[in-house]
Amino acid sequence: MSALTAMGRAKEWAKRLWEPGGTLSQRVVRGGIWVFALRIASRVLTLIRTIVLARVLAPSDFGLMGIALLAMSATETFSQTGFQAALIQKKGDIKDYLDTAWTVSALRGLVLFAVLYLAAPYIALFFDTPAATPMMRVIGLSMLLNGLTNIGVVYFRKELEFNKQFIYQLSGTVADLVVAITAALLLRSVWALVFGLLAGNFARFVMSYLICPYRPRVRFERARANELHSFGRWILGSSILVFLLTQGDDALVGKVLSTTALGFYQMAYRISNAPATEISAVISQVTFPAYSKLRDSLSSLRKAYLKTLQLTALISIPVAGGIFILAPEFTTIFLGAKWMPMVPAMRVLALYGLLRSIGFTGSVFMAVGRPELRTKLQFAALILMAIVIYPLTVRWGIMGTSIAVTIYALVNIVGIYIALKVTECNYKKAAQVVLLPLVDTAIMIFVVFALKTYVFDNVGPAWFLLLTVGGIFTYLSIAHLLDLLFNCGNKKLIQEQLTNLFQKFG
Repeated sequence: MSALTAMGRAKEWAKRLWEPGGTLSQRVVRGGIWVFALRIASRVLTLIRTIVLARVLAPSDFGLMGIALLAMSATETFSQTGFQAALIQKKGDIKDYLDTAWTVSALRGLVLFAVLYLAAPYIALFFDTPAATPMMRVIGLSMLLNGLTNIGVVYFRKELEFNKQFIYQLSGTVADLVVAITAALLLRSVWALVFGLLAGNFARFVMSYLICPYRPRVRFERARANELHSFGRWILGSSILVFLLTQGDDALVGKVLSTTALGFYQMAYRISNAPATEISAVISQVTFPAYSKLRDSLSSLRKAYLKTLQLTALISIPVAGGIFILAPEFTTIFLGAKWMPMVPAMRVLALYGLLRSIGFTGSVFMAVGRPELRTKLQFAALILMAIVIYPLTVRWGIMGTSIAVTIYALVNIVGIYIALKVTECNYKKAAQVVLLPLVDTAIMIFVVFALKTYVFDNVGPAWFLLLTVGGIFTYLSIAHLLDLLFNCGNKKLIQEQLTNLFQKFG
């Protein structure tokens, strides 16, 4: 094949991949590829940013930024409208609802900016960190930009046009990376994180109008707002509970321990949960609109959910195992010895990330019109966390906090049970698709531990890479063997997804 022919075929493949696809299954798979590509690209860039900034800045700087982000997240969460989720779930044309949704979003952004600006000194006083006041006031501009972002980007998720979502989101990640690293090298202060965050949000704001042809106008129709609110109120309740679950630990560590401890904890959480965060993001963005289109066919929804659970388990369980066994080496090599105190917490949080990724059932509940199930599960998790987190944190520091959040994440297992019941899935089959990757991963951990203990000494970057490759090879080999012995259908599932992806490529 000539170079010209190969280039022509590559262009044709790229063109077809850019198209959303014909059938729903093709659109879901191609959408998943774009979302996964976005998450991988974003995580690689974010990892580079994290490694560089971790070398330049101190753990206390990350803790200070964590307090500012906590304040911003709190104001955003407790005013969540849920309108975008309602627009995605809604059948038919949503164009008549967009102006109302954008007007509410713009007003919300303006109010939140004002609230955070005025409340910043009092929040800083609560955490005894006066340096956080100007940071929170500047970061508040991000909420204003988010509120004014083109509401038309909701079509990217609703119609599974994740190729456009890729460009829209990645533009912000690249801007954040460039500005944050440049500012860190020049300023060597926590303001590098602030400027990077603002640059990322500004880039996404601009891109939303460049890539989406819809132009919102200021218009408010009470009837349409009420209709969106009837669904979105459950999203508000869920968002508040998610905030308390995912940010309450940060607030407690920052208040009870120190900003340095918060910096260690947030870095441990960020690295150990990066795979779970990405998997959850891919699942939520792709499956929610896809499940919504399948909600009138229970058999199709059941099949789709079981395949999602199987694919998620195949990926997330070994990744969590790899983080657990290689956490000390990764921290020493890439972040530096000053970050080693976070390793025990990082290992516990890897298990938490695993429970998060396989227990992501919110898309099923929202797609079938039962968002209250998700909210009730989150409320139960919040009660469980409230009981255990303070005594464990006081007793064992960030290690105790990590144990507490892992305990409440066990509620996700109950969520899986309810999702299986709602979709009338076979419990035995669901247990099989989760248990077998657990066995594969346990063997992989044993092999990597043996290599670390008896083969490699003073692991450096090259040996770390070899350990990683060895672990992946071990997992894939055992998984293939068990797939043949127990007829799990893993190979068939992967082949099916690849077939749907490349069916039109020729």
